Amino acid sequence: MSPESAVSPVSPARQALSTWFRPRGAWIASVLIACMLTLHAVVPNRVGRLGSLLETFLPWLGLAVPVLAGVALLRRSPVALAAVLPPLAAWLALFGGLLLPRSDGAYDLTAVQHNVSDVNPDPAGTARTLLRADADLIALEEVTPSHAREFTAALDYPHHAVVGTVGLWSRYPLTDVRAVDIRPTGVGTDWNRGLRATAATPSGEVAVYVAHLPSVRLGAGFDTALRDESAALLARALDAEPLPDLLLLGDLNSTVDDRGLDPVRAHVNAPSRGLAFSWPASFPLARIDQILARDATVTRIWTLPDTDSDHVPIAARIRL
Repeated sequence: MSPESAVSPVSPARQALSTWFRPRGAWIASVLIACMLTLHAVVPNRVGRLGSLLETFLPWLGLAVPVLAGVALLRRSPVALAAVLPPLAAWLALFGGLLLPRSDGAYDLTAVQHNVSDVNPDPAGTARTLLRADADLIALEEVTPSHAREFTAALDYPHHAVVGTVGLWSRYPLTDVRAVDIRPTGVGTDWNRGLRATAATPSGEVAVYVAHLPSVRLGAGFDTALRDESAALLARALDAEPLPDLLLLGDLNSTVDDRGLDPVRAHVNAPSRGLAFSWPASFPLARIDQILARDATVTRIWTLPDTDSDHVPIAARIRL
């Protein structure tokens, strides 16, 4: 048998893989990713809420850029290397501003947001971590009655309010504290996850909302129905708020890119700097904890050290 005849044929799978590593395949992948980034809003949500699922993890599509670049370099193909440009440009247009150098600049308030977990074994330790931000306002979710007492003692803020399982601790007086009904249809009356208060800050009165929207579920798709209904109820409350300066702090179980949060986003603005991924704490993939504002600007957002929760606490500077 000759050496030539002893060479085994290339498998169909390897041939297909090689085809995608060619410039043509790289450009097809490049255009597809760029379209997903720029046209994510047209991805339908009717089947499995795929649009919301894509938007939840949208920044991670940027990982395609180094992958495409690495393949092009391995193949020594300038044409394939140029294929990184469309997704890179699309990603920078959407998220590049979040990576600009952070500067506190002028600000009036510092706020902290954290889902502390209702099974947190060390509320006092969690409180010590939150105090590192030297915040004027601290919003917490999944606050059990026993945790409420422990957090109040450990934080030692002069003013606080707790409604159901959400709470607000403040350096400034809180008035007009009331529950905000964001309970989806069919959920029991003991489900209370919304709070509204007026904080008398040195810069004037600010309406502060603390909310914990229902969780989403991954199964046969991306189940967001309860969260989306709760978000619409929260948006109605924000729309009716008479005070111009408004802050929304909470575990919204949604990124700001997810269309399920669109009703809320119609009334508040997202931070312009910082990614601050907050969930899951073991390997943060998305910021589903939010600090949003109306007639005010969140100038910077960042994460605090981990606590005994499955969420990472976030903090923000706010200019009124």
